[in-house]
Amino acid sequence: MKTPHLPSLPALPASITKTPGLAPLAALGVVYGDIGTSPLYALRECFSPHFGVSLTAAHVLGVLSLIFWALILIVSLKYQVLVLRADNRGEGGILALLALLNPWRTLGQGRTAAWVMALGVFGAALLYCDGMITPAISVLSAVEGLKIATPAAGPFVVPLTLVILAILFALQRFGTARVGTVFGPVMLLWFATLAILGLKGISHNPGVLVALNPWYGLNFLLSEGKTALLVLGGVFLVVTGAEALYADLGHFGRRPIRQAWFVLVLPALVLNYLGQGALVLADPAAIENPFYALAPRWALYPLVALATLATVIASQALISGVFSLVRQSIQLGVMPRMRIVQTSPSEIGQIYAPAANFALMLACMALVLAFRTSGNLAAAYGVAITITMLITSGLIYFTMRRVWLWSGPVSGLIAGALIFIELPFLLANLHKLHEGGWVTLGAAGVLFFIMRTWDEGRRNLITRLRAESEPLDTLFDRLDHHKPVRLPGTAIFLTAPRLGAPPSLQYLLKHTHALHERVILLTVLIEETPRVPPGQRIEWTPLGHGFDRLLIHYGFMQSPDLPAALAQARRAGLSIDLSETTFFIGRETLVIDRNISWYQRLRERIYAFMFRNSMRAIDFYKIPPERAVEIGIWVAAEPPEMRTA
Repeated sequence: MKTPHLPSLPALPASITKTPGLAPLAALGVVYGDIGTSPLYALRECFSPHFGVSLTAAHVLGVLSLIFWALILIVSLKYQVLVLRADNRGEGGILALLALLNPWRTLGQGRTAAWVMALGVFGAALLYCDGMITPAISVLSAVEGLKIATPAAGPFVVPLTLVILAILFALQRFGTARVGTVFGPVMLLWFATLAILGLKGISHNPGVLVALNPWYGLNFLLSEGKTALLVLGGVFLVVTGAEALYADLGHFGRRPIRQAWFVLVLPALVLNYLGQGALVLADPAAIENPFYALAPRWALYPLVALATLATVIASQALISGVFSLVRQSIQLGVMPRMRIVQTSPSEIGQIYAPAANFALMLACMALVLAFRTSGNLAAAYGVAITITMLITSGLIYFTMRRVWLWSGPVSGLIAGALIFIELPFLLANLHKLHEGGWVTLGAAGVLFFIMRTWDEGRRNLITRLRAESEPLDTLFDRLDHHKPVRLPGTAIFLTAPRLGAPPSLQYLLKHTHALHERVILLTVLIEETPRVPPGQRIEWTPLGHGFDRLLIHYGFMQSPDLPAALAQARRAGLSIDLSETTFFIGRETLVIDRNISWYQRLRERIYAFMFRNSMRAIDFYKIPPERAVEIGIWVAAEPPEMRTA
């Protein structure tokens, strides 16, 4: 199975991302939008009334210490120092890590490799859910600042959030290239504001700096027991954007991401959290919304506007990331084909997936209406990302052992330490399952089921077609003895990899007793590399008898365009005149076997439904409709049987 790859987040103009001095600035807007908006709600959730933690100095300092060391251990050490090393031809993300590891090669064909592959696909499903929740909680938490400015605005928070989300998703069809140019400067202003507000709070109680001592966090964990474990669910909110660091590795590279983090983002976050803590120690009532309580009264409305803009940017990054993940999942065969629109002629990351956009909009709005406050929604947040981080830690162990060839004790010690740190966060978030965490876990489970069903169904279909395909040598022998009428022009038959004579060709020959003078067996191959250079796109092999084998290679970050590829093949010497070429595409109809188990029948029916409603190959491959012919084929499970429709 070729492994899907986590997308880079929205592409910025090349002049920005490829300029060394500006790359860290661009990374601010794209990479750190999610983690940068966590101060809006993270500390408040640590002291949620559900936990029953009093606002004593020991408790506040203990929680601040846990926040600081979570940022150091998980974000700084795990992701910035270790995980960013594991790039897949320059690209990053949990599924890039899985592709780099390539379990079927490094772990063999056994059960371990199968489990690792399944965990990788489940990680992709969890990341879809992150794209569903992040816009909802981020925008909602920003708009809630209006209640601090004027309590009368309370009834308008949810409607205004829905309006902002509706506008955000409606604008997706226009692309994000122009908006992307201001992502960095806006987030630079945002992080500067975080730092200034934090320094203001610290100035009133500098003693809060002792929270940097890890003893305060350890003492809180040891003294509070189960309550401290529950509080870790709130602490985890400060690192929920950490996976984006790795996800966008291919777009910016290690150095700009690390520079932006250590020079600006980490100091700004630490200062703001410490400032909030200092304010809460001085005025416990400020815990209702400590972020906005840091600001002077006159600055509340501008701060709400800036926070809303920052959360929109964070949401945009996740939405665009989901679009890229959808495209890659389609390319690698774990999701049905659907319409993908390229919104920029120069930036491959600028895409728009209408179906995914509509589904995300409905999911975000449903979450806002169901939970109504960011505090309630925080209960549904964290479970998916915690599991994703644990999957990453497990994959890093296998990568250290099988790819980097580190020793077993060193690999086990590092991976064990990571899991030891992250496991309590998972336990804390699992406690929130009944409060809303089941939403993300359930949604991820449904997506995982769909992706696995499509992948296995597609493989089964190819296996059935391969069983019915006549070997080319046999076909050529038959053509020598029973020469068909050869028609002028070129026929192109789309075929799966390692398939002989495709069924559509066999049925055409059977019913017409004729073939075109030129027959091209065309296979589109999606490679595990992000992009295939134009010089490596075409692989052409003459087969004799007027037949040619044409392989067209694309990376999983590229969208197929067969007319453009054929024009390139023509320049490479393959004689093709598109005006005299007909594309023949098989359109299979699945016949479900009644003798299999009810569960297998269910999955067959779900796959058949998705297959019928997926985007047509003609549209997906950009084949001119006037040059295409679809041949209907019935495909049965057992015994294998096909007949023309």
